[in-house]
Amino acid sequence: MIAFYKALIPGALFAWIVSMVLHNGGTTGGALYVHTMHIQNLAFPWSWMLFLGGTGLSWFILYSLD
Repeated sequence: MIAFYKALIPGALFAWIVSMVLHNGGTTGGALYVHTMHIQNLAFPWSWMLFLGGTGLSWFILYSLD
């Protein structure tokens, strides 16, 4: 279960970086649905599908290393 918590940070970084690249290119990424997320006064591109995929991949890698 610790591997899952460790995988959240790389999953979030993966989603944020790829979402920024896609959003700056002017696309929503189709099924990835990159959109602008607003939290208080901060706005950034985000994709929940990329977050879930990146977290799952990171979780698999970290779990395999244990």
